Amino acid sequence: MAPRVLVSDELSETAVQIFRDRGVEVDFQPKLGKDKDKLAEIIGNYDGLAIRSATKATEKLIAAATNLKVIGRAGIGVDNVDIPAASKRGIIVMNTPFGNSITTAEHAIALMFAVARQLPAADTSTQAGKWEKSKFMGVEITGKTLGVIGAGNIGSIVCSRAIGLKMHVIAYDPFLSAERAQEMGVTKVELDELLGQADFITLHVPMTDKTRGIINAQALAKTKPGVRIINCARGGLVDEAALADAIKSGHVAGAGFDVFEVEPATESPLFGLPNVVCTPHLGASTTEAQENVALQVAEQMSDYLMKGAVSNAINMPSITAEEAPILKPFIKLADVLGAFVGQVNDSPIKEIEILYDGDTARMNTRALTSALLAGLIRPQVADVNMVSAPIMVKEKGIVLSEVKRDKTGVYDGFIKLTVKTDKQVRSVAGTVFSDGKPRFIQIKGINMDADVGSHMIYITNTDVPGMIGFMGTTLGDAKVNIANFQLGREKEGGDAIALLYVDGPVEQAVLDKLTANAAIKQAKLLTFAVE
Repeated sequence: MAPRVLVSDELSETAVQIFRDRGVEVDFQPKLGKDKDKLAEIIGNYDGLAIRSATKATEKLIAAATNLKVIGRAGIGVDNVDIPAASKRGIIVMNTPFGNSITTAEHAIALMFAVARQLPAADTSTQAGKWEKSKFMGVEITGKTLGVIGAGNIGSIVCSRAIGLKMHVIAYDPFLSAERAQEMGVTKVELDELLGQADFITLHVPMTDKTRGIINAQALAKTKPGVRIINCARGGLVDEAALADAIKSGHVAGAGFDVFEVEPATESPLFGLPNVVCTPHLGASTTEAQENVALQVAEQMSDYLMKGAVSNAINMPSITAEEAPILKPFIKLADVLGAFVGQVNDSPIKEIEILYDGDTARMNTRALTSALLAGLIRPQVADVNMVSAPIMVKEKGIVLSEVKRDKTGVYDGFIKLTVKTDKQVRSVAGTVFSDGKPRFIQIKGINMDADVGSHMIYITNTDVPGMIGFMGTTLGDAKVNIANFQLGREKEGGDAIALLYVDGPVEQAVLDKLTANAAIKQAKLLTFAVE
């Protein structure tokens, strides 16, 4: 029987025909996404669900999707899909991460022009029969400094367009290397430098715990008087109330917003303010972009349902069906090794070296590397996947190298990750035992044998007497239970590490009490998705 796909949002007829041409039975009901009850009633009849933003793939809907194997989102954002619920049910979630990059970048540039020249207000005034030429005094773009927060796929396109407009472009991005910045023709700066120098600021970063409210009252206070701010990325990156106050005070000269903290945005502190241009999340709304992502999602879903091929998956490695049984545990290991370094590192990465030893050197290392890079980047970019991670690393100019060698030690095969920054070198190695679970076998060059836990406190310290007692007492006083622990040291009196397995999240204040001890250099809570 041919697999069945339900298209519950607007997709082009060309995209729908792709399903048919590939042998997939398709049910095109573009208005169904707005009727959640009807959708839940029939979703159990389908193997695939193709959506845009109107359909909400909630935990309740996924629970009713008894036969669903794949959800395809035509676009980059998957906020309308409960990914943990889908993953738990074994449903692959795909997106189309690069189909609307140019369109979104162009919209940011368009908003910048609109704010610089007060175009919407001037248009309204003129069409009302007024001729208020002196009222709408604008500023030139040429020669101005544009501060780009986030120089990834979309941000780099904005940089290129702005340079073509003869602007001076500065960029803040923790993953942007000096070499890549030079290649792009931009000046790499820290965030405070960008805030203090930019005449225009545009944001192109995902929403994470680190980027939420990145432009708040404190950040706005550091900006130049007369700055103009553009946000076509994600609502919540900018504190709208704080920005409204800065506009009212005259410190900020204008803003262009396509995304809002709450959407649909029926109200906002920015609405009605002078020289604030607002659009209803139109970043991806061009004919070309909508067609591109629709065609792409139809092709990806058809390839998976008919051939088992996985691409642009948020929650699934891009590997063939034949490779899956062998690669699955090592994919998990690679992700864990990347996530370990990604969580302990806080400096821009310059070089990444991945060593495949023994059996791992003969595996599909491309999939392993993609999983490792996704784990490494995920603490900074939450929606990264195995397909987009290598592209992001390349775009940021990070030097990536792989080394493959025959078995050299006691393990049949292992993976070692080494990351270099301007400040330090970090390394971690791991393998998979017969139980199929990943294990750490070396951290910072110190050999050990450690399970991967859901919540682990990673401590680096100088090997001195009393450290185990201090750690236990400090955590005990904070009512933090230590389920297990692993220790390792370089030599007596040298560098030492501890992995403390705890039952749940630990507040930063508790970690600060640990690092108050002069012998402890770092105490970091690490979290891993373990089965």
